[in-house]
Amino acid sequence: MKVPFLNLGAINARDEDELIDACKRVIKSGWYLNSEEGYDFENAFAEYCGVRHCICVGNGLDALKLTLVAWKTLGKLKNGDEVLVPANTFIATILAIIDTGLVPIFVEPEPHTFLISEKAIENALTSKSKAIIPVHLYGQLVDINLFQKLTDKFGLLVLEDSAQAHGAGEGEKRAGNLGHAAAFSFYPGKNLGALGDGGAVTTNDTELADVIRALGNYGSANKYIHKYKGYNSRLDAIQTAMLKVKLQRIDTDIELRRGIASRYIKEINNPLIRLPKVKKWSDHVWHLFVIKTSLRDKLQNWLATHGVQTLIHYPIAPHKQQALSEFSDLDLPVTVELQSTILSLPIDPTLNDEQINKVVVLCNQFNG
Repeated sequence: MKVPFLNLGAINARDEDELIDACKRVIKSGWYLNSEEGYDFENAFAEYCGVRHCICVGNGLDALKLTLVAWKTLGKLKNGDEVLVPANTFIATILAIIDTGLVPIFVEPEPHTFLISEKAIENALTSKSKAIIPVHLYGQLVDINLFQKLTDKFGLLVLEDSAQAHGAGEGEKRAGNLGHAAAFSFYPGKNLGALGDGGAVTTNDTELADVIRALGNYGSANKYIHKYKGYNSRLDAIQTAMLKVKLQRIDTDIELRRGIASRYIKEINNPLIRLPKVKKWSDHVWHLFVIKTSLRDKLQNWLATHGVQTLIHYPIAPHKQQALSEFSDLDLPVTVELQSTILSLPIDPTLNDEQINKVVVLCNQFNG
């Protein structure tokens, strides 16, 4: 019996009939961009996050990038301004900052939660610090109370990177409604994933929402009238129709993920493996279940030999990537240590008890 890391075929098969119907409906409509299907999903996802506005875009990177460009357009940021960002994140978070003429300031994480450290944030602040992109990494929220502090005490614009945190939180405190704006990814492997690429920005700022929507539509709010130097970043109607189908299941899937995580935390008791630490405010949605071990490569090989697929999120820190070689001399020991010790276990919501049992037993049997 094999245990896949993420079986997207099985995940989507549960809604196959509805997904096919949604595709047929869009095809028959003859309207494939800027459609009622798209607006319906935007309204549904905005309501789910507890915000006024949702703007769908081409992908998660565009969601980050267009928000930063919109703030520059509105005069709230300018070239050379510093944006604080976790040092351990997917490279897209960093690329969005660089691509918009801003300067990323890498901030170390807490070693046990992997989330950006509040103390490290304060140490990184300078007179050029104008914004921060806290990442709700692996599905765990950054401290909710920190967001207000960052705005009130430091005057920072706050752009949540919520690409891994769809549904994290409760009511008005849900991811996507904590900062001035939030960026989501609908990459297929996300807790709410499309059958292709996609992204969205959520915000309560109507002016910001209008600018982002225009920027993603060639800088145009009205056809053939271009107010800004814009981009082409729109999510097609078929993807939004399928996302609306899948949105109906997200809370159920989150509970399934929480059930798997609960079993791992209660039943994996190998002293060679450090389990993830969950903060009380988090309401974790377990996009990923990330453990730590000094014997990471040996454990990964052990599990693979017995049919359990694992992944590493992420094996190389952004500042150590060739693409960002200008930052390679930064001293970020916590981040670097994580890259050699973290391992993501399967937490697919379609896993059965037998598969979960196998992961637990193998982890406990591992002796290095």
